[in-house]
Amino acid sequence: MKKTLSLVLMFVLIAGVLAACGSNKNNNGNNASSSAPASGSATASEGASAPAASNGKPKKIALITPEPIGVNAFFVLMQEGLEKAGKDFGVEVKTLESTDPASIEQNIRTAAAGDYDLIITSTYQVEDALKKIAPEYPDKAFAVIDTVVDLPNVRSIAFREYEASYLLGAAAALVSKSGTVGNVVAMDIPLLSKYTSGFEQGAKSINPNIKILVGYVGGYTDPAKAKELALQQNGQGADFIAGMSAAGDLGVFEAAGEKSFYTSGQDTDNTDGKQVILAQLKGTDAVAYETVKDFVEGNFSYGVRDYGLKEGGVGLTYVNKDSKSPLSDAIGQENVDKLKKISDDIIAGTIVVKNPLQK
Repeated sequence: MKKTLSLVLMFVLIAGVLAACGSNKNNNGNNASSSAPASGSATASEGASAPAASNGKPKKIALITPEPIGVNAFFVLMQEGLEKAGKDFGVEVKTLESTDPASIEQNIRTAAAGDYDLIITSTYQVEDALKKIAPEYPDKAFAVIDTVVDLPNVRSIAFREYEASYLLGAAAALVSKSGTVGNVVAMDIPLLSKYTSGFEQGAKSINPNIKILVGYVGGYTDPAKAKELALQQNGQGADFIAGMSAAGDLGVFEAAGEKSFYTSGQDTDNTDGKQVILAQLKGTDAVAYETVKDFVEGNFSYGVRDYGLKEGGVGLTYVNKDSKSPLSDAIGQENVDKLKKISDDIIAGTIVVKNPLQK
């Protein structure tokens, strides 16, 4: 009897040990995501949320650009912000580059019809396609950078470029010895009036009698035409000519080097401390990153998000952000301090810069 009872107890103990081992094995296999990041996901770092996942799969986000990456720094920065967010938040990101209006629509439609959770695109060039496609996919989330599309499933991200342009215009007036400055602008369209209008307001706040020349290239990728316009303006006495023509600014910079006038670039810090002495900044990398962050963390909302000096979406080198190049003597620290005061007053509302798109 005692021998039989001992055997029974031994079998019970063995069964219990085997059950425990099986339980541990199942927990390690089925709940790996609770103790370690899923394959392909980034570990959440300081200041970042845990990787976003739905049913164990990372969220997928597509960026559709209206032109190939690499021509315009505006889109290069945007892609950099997207890729950084992908790494920080453990989401899959992909960029689809367009070459013409037909491919813009095709790329947006492909992403919407696919398994992407958020589709980000940019500029007025995509408006028609987005207005057509977003209503067809009411359960998909869209975001558009640098223009406004008023639809219930679209977040529009706008910039108050005129605030930074005001600073640039003020700087041009402080630098100019001739009393004549210029703008070489990509196109005569409402969006770019935010640059020219802000520049004029800022310049005239320093010198009400300043003469401002404006020339339009007719596109974003024509350095030869931009150089021609810059040389014409310099011939009319302009000693500071702001580049506002995207890739065309390279032509303005070349003219500045030949004729020794001062100039400025756009979007990214392309100052050289010699002739290109300022850059008007536009943080497309920051807004792309924040858009992904909001989506991953469940803070994504539709409607219009507005970025100006206060939000760090726009700015001017040396004034709102340090530069890689040394400060030019043509500007000097005294003028930088004046511009910082102007920036502070705009942020505080003491100086109100008029938005030319609002009547």
